[in-house]
Amino acid sequence: MHSGRYDNQAANIRSAAQEFQRTLDAEGIALQIMSAAEVRLDHEILSWVAEEQIPYIGHWRGERVMLLEFPHSHVPVGADKLVAWLLKQQIRPMIAHPERNKDVMRSIDKLVPFVQLGCLLQVTAGAVAGTFGEYARVRAADLLARGWVTVLASDAHNMEARPPELEPGRAAAALIVGEEESWKLVRDRPAEIVGTTDPERQG
Repeated sequence: MHSGRYDNQAANIRSAAQEFQRTLDAEGIALQIMSAAEVRLDHEILSWVAEEQIPYIGHWRGERVMLLEFPHSHVPVGADKLVAWLLKQQIRPMIAHPERNKDVMRSIDKLVPFVQLGCLLQVTAGAVAGTFGEYARVRAADLLARGWVTVLASDAHNMEARPPELEPGRAAAALIVGEEESWKLVRDRPAEIVGTTDPERQG
């Protein structure tokens, strides 16, 4: 959801996901999908919350989780105030790909207020593996080493330039945080947030 660029709301996102699921089922593809949205930081978030237009990514310890995206170029002034407001609404922001934000690349201190407020962080697996360049790789590794990363995600856009690939990033993360924690980043915590169980644990 990005006002003026991706004018999506909960209803049309849900409708598209349902259509996709029907196609998967018709083709006999055993994949269950769920829908949510990456929400670009904007003053319109206040009205979207009030109008229940945001499809949340899931729940974390009793609070709804919003996947919140900063502009790639900087961390906007006042972003911490919006985050504080969201928290008062029992909405826990999960900041998407902070390692690729240019302000954060320059100084990790830009993220400190958000971590202190209690934001979750979603780092792109490809950034850990180095596919987004050295600056993003170094910052992703730094975030992992500090224990600030909640989940690793593919941030997939398509099957060519941005495929849904996690394993290279998970393996690279394992060198920093260990095997057990690396699997929590790509499997256990995402399953907890979206409210599913791990199929491997079900046997």
